[in-house]
Amino acid sequence: MDPATAAVVGSSVLSFKGNMQAAKSARRVGEYNAQLAENERVLLLQRKAAEEAAIRRNSERLRSTQVVQTAASGVEMSGSPMQALADAYFNTELDALRIQYAGEVEEVAKVSEAAMSRATGRARSKALQTQAYQSLLTGGEKAATLLG
Repeated sequence: MDPATAAVVGSSVLSFKGNMQAAKSARRVGEYNAQLAENERVLLLQRKAAEEAAIRRNSERLRSTQVVQTAASGVEMSGSPMQALADAYFNTELDALRIQYAGEVEEVAKVSEAAMSRATGRARSKALQTQAYQSLLTGGEKAATLLG
């Protein structure tokens, strides 16, 4: 085998190996990005749960203060004072539901982001594998032409 043919074959093999390694890296990067999104999802869920708990605690304090002040004033807990207490309770529940809904929307976004990262990594990996085989075939074609 003459030096030119050997150079073409060697170049083709190196190109093939490089593209196959890049394909593995692309797959790993996609998986890494997916893991990041999944970790962010867990943190997001924890943050939303803490947010909901805080709003419930604050509302409970507000309702307790309303009851104490109403009782201290000598007014019975009925009518307007009772309606104010009910309003505080129901508004808290609405706020908690809004926080839960926002958390669910953000959770779906993170799950989708993870799936997209994996799909992108696989697609990029397959494209690089195809390039690897193309470089091997191109090199083989050039070597065959040089040989004869």
